[in-house]
Amino acid sequence: MRINLRVEYITGDPKEITCSAKDLVAFEDKYNRSVVALEKEMRLTDLFWLAWHSESRTGSTKKDFDNWLDDIEGVTASEIDPK
Repeated sequence: MRINLRVEYITGDPKEITCSAKDLVAFEDKYNRSVVALEKEMRLTDLFWLAWHSESRTGSTKKDFDNWLDDIEGVTASEIDPK
């Protein structure tokens, strides 16, 4: 299972991010909520955290979550098929 997200940085640059199984499991562990419930109870924090976790896991950022948010304009679902 994968979720693709589109991150918009404050610079105006977009980036497509794929959240993998490791990111989804980490989300469930941190928030004690199922990723399956995201469709019904999605919070902005959920999307931002998943995008950050993927970026952190892949080494694309060394910033902690709160500092990473300083560079982000928004996160939305991507239209790219996560396959």
